[in-house]
Parts: sequence; structure tokens; C-alpha cells
Amino acid sequence: MKNLKNTILVAAALASSATFAQTNLYNARTADEIGKKSLEDIWTETEGPKPYHYVNERDIIFERKVWETIPADQRANLVYFLPFEKTLDRKPLFDVILEGVQSGQITEVYDGHDFTHKLTLKDLETKFTRTEITDQGVEFYNLGQPIPEEYIITHRLRARDVKEYRIMGAWYFDRNAGELKYRLLGLCPVVTDIATMGSEAESTTELFWIFFPDAREVLFKNYAYNEKNNRLQSNFDYLFNARMFSGTIYQTDNVYGNYSISEYVRDNAMLQLLEAERIKESIRDFEDDLWNY
Repeated sequence: MKNLKNTILVAAALASSATFAQTNLYNARTADEIGKKSLEDIWTETEGPKPYHYVNERDIIFERKVWETIPADQRANLVYFLPFEKTLDRKPLFDVILEGVQSGQITEVYDGHDFTHKLTLKDLETKFTRTEITDQGVEFYNLGQPIPEEYIITHRLRARDVKEYRIMGAWYFDRNAGELKYRLLGLCPVVTDIATMGSEAESTTELFWIFFPDAREVLFKNYAYNEKNNRLQSNFDYLFNARMFSGTIYQTDNVYGNYSISEYVRDNAMLQLLEAERIKESIRDFEDDLWNY
């Protein structure tokens, strides 16, 4: 019994050192110190995320790129979408990404998942906000008079406008390691189109694609809520790399030229879902077939 108790204490100590709280709740002397990082937190963050290991191209004997969607209506994915507003010790993933891009900490931002056309902050300005003048405001404008602020409506993208996240990564078999591995390459928030926001024809659009390795430092320093135990929080870098989400494949590299599933399996949601499962199973089966051959 004593040995079991000691084991539990050691396990608890290891857990607390591996995933730490950000709030400084128990050591704060005044209320305004709550939320400030402790010295231990700062030391841990300086280490940064665990680097990806080097992959020798000659050791890859199988590769399959897949694009997946992480929808907001799945309970397992709520940690990526909630809370909608910043709290004492955490903020929405969308705010984390947006602040990283606007501050210049995340620079590998592109207009598509092929990572060919890089976007600048100036290019992104129109994606985040849109100003609209009401009919009453137009009358002031036509008369050459200043437009009162109450007739100017500014639409801004917020965390609640994110409908899903899309990711792109590659499954590959490393013969040197003797196992099937996954490398996450791209991340994209899908949001309400700022151009149609508030209208009857409101639609969604891909905001931008981030080359994931460039965003790891920012994601590593920000934590998601753990509803089972709030003292054991995990950072977003860990959650994505550990594939702790409920995702569905919507595209893969294929003979059609990397068409999405909906482009070659048309007008049938059930068949599209079955095709996504078939692709997933074909990736899993490769490793099994390799060892059974």
C-alpha cells in the first residue's frame, strides 16, 4: 500500500512538471498577478516544442498526403473553438493564430494549401475586417457631409466566426524506424466570409493557410482547456501533433490531380464519407500488409 502511494505521488509530480498551469493562481500576492507566468513556466517555454526528427528521403517507402476537416460541431473538437472570448488564463485558438500572424511571430502564411503565394500583412488586412456604410450614411456622403459613426458598421472576424479548421499532412512509412508516421504540414481556419457577413447570402471561406512548422512556437506557448482536469492542460502544438481531434478526410493526392472527394464523388454525402473511410483504411492497411507480406 505504501509503495502504491509513493507511485501515485511520483506520477502526480511528473504530470505536473510535464503540463503546467499558466494562471499563477496559488502564488499570486495580488489579483493582478493572476495569469502571469511563473519562473518555471518561462523556463519550460524557452525549451520550445520538441523538434521534428530529420527524415531521410531515401528511407521513405510509402507516402500519402491527406487533407482533413476538423468541424466545430464535434464534441472532441471543442477545445479548438472554445472559449469564444479570452479568459483569465487562455484564449481561443483563432485569437492565438491571429495574434501570431499580426505580430510577425508566424510569417509562413499563404493563400492556398500548395504554399506558393505568400501573403503579407497588407494582403491580410481586408480578410479580417470590413467597413459598411448604411443607406443613411450614404445620404450624408452624397451631400458631402461627414458620416456619423452610428451609420458606419465595422465587421470583424472573431473566434465565433470559425466554422472549422482544415489541416494538411502526410502519412509516410519510414523504413529506418520501421513504422508508419504522420507529419502535419498545413493549418487553415475556415471562417464566415467577411464580404458576406450579415447578409442573407452569408457563406464560408478559407481565411489563409499556415505552414504548420512555422507556427509551432506560438501554438506551444498557448494552452487548451482540459475538462477532465484543468490542472493538466495541453498546448495546441501537442494536441495537433498527437492528432487529438475528430477529423474527416476531404481530399488526398490522387490520379485526378489531387481532386477533393466531393469533386469525383458528387451529390452523395454518404458515398463521400465512405470514400474518406476507404482512404483511411488503405493507409492503415499498408503497414499491416508490409509486415504480413
